[in-house]
Amino acid sequence: MTRLFEPLRLRGVTFRNRIFVSPMCMYSAEDGVPNDWHLVHLGSRAVGGAALVIVEATGVSAEGRISPGDTGLWNARQVEAFRRITDFVAARGAVAGIQLAHAGRKASTDVPWKGGRPLVAGEGAWTTLGPSPIPFDRGFPPPREMTLSDIDRVTEEFAAGARRAVEAGFRVVEVHVAHGYLLHEFLSPLSNRRTDEYGGSLENRMRFPIRVARAVRQAFPAERPVFVRISATDWAEGGWDLPQSIELSKLLKKEGVDLIDCSSGGLVPNAKVPAGPGYQVPFAEAIRREASIATAAVGMITEPRQAEEILETGKADAIVMARAFLRDPYWPLHAAQELGADVDWPVQYVRAKT
Repeated sequence: MTRLFEPLRLRGVTFRNRIFVSPMCMYSAEDGVPNDWHLVHLGSRAVGGAALVIVEATGVSAEGRISPGDTGLWNARQVEAFRRITDFVAARGAVAGIQLAHAGRKASTDVPWKGGRPLVAGEGAWTTLGPSPIPFDRGFPPPREMTLSDIDRVTEEFAAGARRAVEAGFRVVEVHVAHGYLLHEFLSPLSNRRTDEYGGSLENRMRFPIRVARAVRQAFPAERPVFVRISATDWAEGGWDLPQSIELSKLLKKEGVDLIDCSSGGLVPNAKVPAGPGYQVPFAEAIRREASIATAAVGMITEPRQAEEILETGKADAIVMARAFLRDPYWPLHAAQELGADVDWPVQYVRAKT
């Protein structure tokens, strides 16, 4: 058995291999409710052999969505719709996870294929929130600076989302602290200019994300793992970086977080990102080593032997893939063939195994 196809156990959940489907926004929901597109998109990756299928960045409130097309988890109708998806994913031997998110100053935008620009009055725009009234980019409105009561409210919205995730059948929740969305905005000095207990020092800038992680961990069953996705660096001078990410990861471990999903960027436009095969793997490796916590590597990991090497050399505990799964929903089955691993195929497809 190759390392890629070795089971991974976190708390009371065993993943059949170490191939995880990254949360990928489909921008195809209505009023936050997932539909047949989400069932087929997510279900096909479970059929294709992934161990964990993570639902896209899902708003813990209507104002927390990136766009009106995002999924949400703030009401019973959304819970019911997700239940059909999680039941199917579980029946195919995979684990269903969901990423809980608040888009902060990057919320209230149109879907990407319509330009992704900020919505305006008459298009359903809403007021965005942020640690400080600093817009994301030219053409974006400045967010409303969050009050202490806003911080309390959003913390509870994340906790409520975690409770609804249980009702919806999810066995993993991931807290979104990456890609320039609200919790990441509090971490970075480029977007957080507060002078109260939530701004300034590293300890203060980490306070809100730590509060949210603690609330989610307390709201989610103890036998089910909680992940946190971070941007390990802003790729911008004076911003969030790897040393700070290591300190954050140490604190998250103390709060009962089980795995750090190591991405990067997204806070500022036009950041100079040195993208290339496996370019974010060193972040997963450093955090795993320095914070003594399980990590997942993500970012331009496309080849089975590349993924195997990352795990075999101890750089990460799992591989999270996005575009590779968009190109090939059955990537794990094909990877097993290339690596010589004998894995079960769906009985409906077994005639194509050899």
